[in-house]
Parts: sequence; C-alpha cells; structure tokens
Amino acid sequence: MKRCALAAVFAALWPCAAFAADSIVIGGKIFTESYVLGEIGAQTIEASSSVPVTRKLGMGSTGILFEALKSGAIDVYPDYTGTLAEAILKRPDLKSLDEIRRALADMGLTISGSLGFNDTYALAVKEEFAEQHGLRSIGDLIPIEADIRAAFSYEFMDRKDGYAGLVGNYHLSFNPQKVSRMEHSLSFQAIDQNAVDLIDVYSTDAKIKKLNLRSLKDNHNYFPVYQAVWVARQAFVEAHPREWQSLLGLEGKISEETMLDMNAQADIQKIAFDKIAARFLGSATPESKGWLHEVARRTKEHLWLVGVSLLFSVLVGIPLGVTAVRFKAAGQAILLSSAVVQTVPSLALLCFLIPVFGVGTKPALAALCLYSLLPVVLNTFTGIRAVNPIHLENARAFGLNRRQVLFKVVLPLASPTLLAGIKTATIVSIGTATLAALVGAGGYGAPIVSGLALNDVHTILTGAIPAALMALVAHGLFELLGLVMIPAGLRRRP
Repeated sequence: MKRCALAAVFAALWPCAAFAADSIVIGGKIFTESYVLGEIGAQTIEASSSVPVTRKLGMGSTGILFEALKSGAIDVYPDYTGTLAEAILKRPDLKSLDEIRRALADMGLTISGSLGFNDTYALAVKEEFAEQHGLRSIGDLIPIEADIRAAFSYEFMDRKDGYAGLVGNYHLSFNPQKVSRMEHSLSFQAIDQNAVDLIDVYSTDAKIKKLNLRSLKDNHNYFPVYQAVWVARQAFVEAHPREWQSLLGLEGKISEETMLDMNAQADIQKIAFDKIAARFLGSATPESKGWLHEVARRTKEHLWLVGVSLLFSVLVGIPLGVTAVRFKAAGQAILLSSAVVQTVPSLALLCFLIPVFGVGTKPALAALCLYSLLPVVLNTFTGIRAVNPIHLENARAFGLNRRQVLFKVVLPLASPTLLAGIKTATIVSIGTATLAALVGAGGYGAPIVSGLALNDVHTILTGAIPAALMALVAHGLFELLGLVMIPAGLRRRP
C-alpha cells in the first residue's frame, strides 16, 4: 500500500522511528508467556550475532502483531499453531506445521518447528467450586450453566475456536447477562475474589496452581493444538540466516513444565523477563538499571508523543478553527470530521493506522494528532464566534486590515477559550498516549501494559503515577501560560 502524504509528514517528524536496515525487531503479545518467549528470542540472537535487536514486546493482540509482521515493522514474534490456523489463515482444517508453513508462504511468511510445548485453551474454576458442583469436564457445566458467572478474554470471545464454537460444540447455554469480557490477566483476579466462577486460561498459565484452579477436561477435544513457534518474515530469514538458525536452535527445547515454571517466575515471583530468559539460556543475568532509569526513559518517550501532538494541534487545529468560522459550509465539514475522528475508539484507530504507518511511534503520533484536533478546532471556533462584532467594526474603523484584525483583536479576545482547548487536548493526549505501548511506541503505557499482563500493581503504578503527575504539571503550566497570553482585562472577568 502506498503511503499517504500524512505518512510522509510523520516520517519527517520522527526520523529516528525507522529502525536501521540491519536491526532485528522482535515483537510479542500482551501476556506473560509472550514476554518471556520474546526475551528468550532476543537474547538468543544477541548471543550469536552482533546485529542489534529491538524489542517490541507487549504490543497487544494477534491482529496487531500479524499486521506489524506483514508490514515489515517487526521481523519475528512467538505465536501458536492453533492461532495461526484459526485466527490468521481462517483454516481450522490445517493441523500440521508443514500445512501451516505452506499456507503462510503465500504471505511471504514462515514458521519454525515447535518450541516443545502445547499451550492450548482451557476452562477453569476454583477447586472448591468444582467439588461443590462435581465438575471434572466442560460437559459437567450443563446442569448449572444458567447460574454460572463467567469472564472470558476478549480474544477468546471473538475467535471461532473460542467462545462461540465452544458453546456450540458442548451445547452450552450460558446466561448472556452473566458472561463478561475481560482482559486475560484480570480474569484471574476476578475469580480469586469470587467475582466470577469460570474463566478461560492457557494450559501453561502459572496462576492455575497459584490460585488453586481446576482445568476442566476437554472431553470433546474441541480446543485445537497450540504448539509454540516462531513466526517470521521470509525476507528476514533470507537476510539473516545465521540469526534465524539461532532461533531454530530453540526447537523442542522448552517443555510444558519449563514454560509453566518460567511463567510462574514472572507471575508469582515477580522476576524480570530478561532475568528469566537469561536463566533459561544459561547466560549472565543482565544488570538492572533501576526503576529511576526506566521512568526517565519512559518520560522522554511520553513527552515526545504528547509534544508532537500538541504542536500539531496548534499548527493545524487553530487554522482549521479560523477557517470554520470564515467559511460556513467548509466549517461544518471541518467540525463534523473532527468530531467523527473523536468517536473512533483509540485502540481501533491505532489498528487502522498500522497498514499505513507500520508499528511504533508513527501510528501513535498519527492517532494522537488526530485526537487532539477536536478540542482545539472547536474551542477556536467557539471563541472567535463569541467575539463581539462591535470590536471588529471598531478595529476596521481604525484602518486595520483583515490579518491585523485577526491577530490583534480576534485571537486575543478568543484566547481564554482557545487556550482552554489546547489545554484539554494536551491532558487528553497524556492519557491516550499510554495506549501507544500497544503498537510498540513506548511511553508510560509500556509499564502499565506489562503490569496488567503480570497483574502487578507496582509495575502499573510505575507508568500510571508519572502520567498523572505529567497531567498535573501540564495543568499548572497552562495556568501560568494563561497569565502571559490572556489579556489582563479578560483574566479579570468573572
């Protein structure tokens, strides 16, 4: 797909976002096991090659990762055969690795052999709940299905080999009012607190043992095999055969017990992913740079995202607001377009932008800039329209031309409303920018996403607290800016 003009603008704004041609980019999904496998892959390549490795872990769902892989934004990531067959290729009939590999070849992609374990879906309940109702298999749910409170992950609810196929295969009739969609890691917290009775799990989830859950037997063999594999671009394999071979060296090396233990180290013992990977590979444990270094790095990334969107909102939003006042027909189109963009869910907008910009900073900047337009455009429009026409007539009577009237009279009089719009756009951008981590753009969203995957409040707060502080600082700066930019007479208005 050809990049549009807007893509070229962001390429110019962020020249560092494009990775070096010889850099290898490893992606990963937003759950513990994918973080661990991604880090193992990254360290394996680094141990066998001098080619720099960029980690884009915790990037979100299968759809985001796969679009990133096809676009060339990442080179390789860990996935599962069942996911590839069901969710990507839409070919549940494909069972073997060779069949899946041949189907992916048409997309310019390939896969490794199995890493050694099968991480399929399962349904789980608390042991005491299972004993109380005599639950051993999924079919045993039928007598109590109407009363069960269930929480299933978004991906499980949307996939053909997930919820819809499950209830059809087992002839289950859950009460729709008692079935909730929930982020995967949070469902464990929900069942631990007895807020729900039934959740979907991965068979290597460490929290199954920690929370004393019982996995119900799939006696219909409904869930397909989910062998863990590396999924890579064929162009990467051809350009970096040595590095690809190092990843292939992991085939058959990770058993279900080993993977379960590594997941437990992350989920239960709260050991860092890079240390878990180093232990598995038998390499030196990386030195920790400390939380202060991490916060400083994420602050720099977050400031860049918010700063560029703020600059865009001022340079583009204010002229659009002025245009909307001057030309009525065009003005309605501008206001309507800005409002429509604002109604698109932020995560959906990021997904829409991936085919154009790839992953990383560019789609995040594009989304933030688009979201920042409405407050600035609308407040500029409202502020100018509120200016008393008598002031304009007086200005023209003194011989001011149209440009002078705009900059010396109209904008100063509209400045309180205009500045409020820019302030709103900035604070909204600070919050929305946390979602940028889902497309690999970093910022404060990275520790928040990682903390959600681990259900680790401390890690979540590492991103949430600085984001809140940044919003407070922005609020204070705009209050000071108002003292400088807003005429004194307008500041004294009640």
